[in-house]
Amino acid sequence: MNTNWIKVFVAAFLEVFWVIGLTHAYDFWTWTATVIAIIVSNYLMITAAQVLPAGTVYAVFVGLGTAGTVIAEILFFGEPFKWEKIMLIIIILVGVIGLKLVTDNKVEKGAES
Repeated sequence: MNTNWIKVFVAAFLEVFWVIGLTHAYDFWTWTATVIAIIVSNYLMITAAQVLPAGTVYAVFVGLGTAGTVIAEILFFGEPFKWEKIMLIIIILVGVIGLKLVTDNKVEKGAES
């Protein structure tokens, strides 16, 4: 796996935190952390999309972020567990994994400088 895909996965991981932060931030420091997570997450996604196909990068970013947010809500914030939600998250993850597997990882010369 190349560094650009790692950027996408880290960006999606941070997306979970900033989405939670948008809901639960309550003072200067939590809002500051939320804004920093938004900036870093989007920066990583944008830099990865300059090398990898942008549509695939965005789909993976949003899919993983959505799945992570729903799982975090269930585990940490008392959202009711429903098998229907879990099955839909699995469908999203299968699509994300499929997109990553069929995406060509060819890097243009000079694109990673």
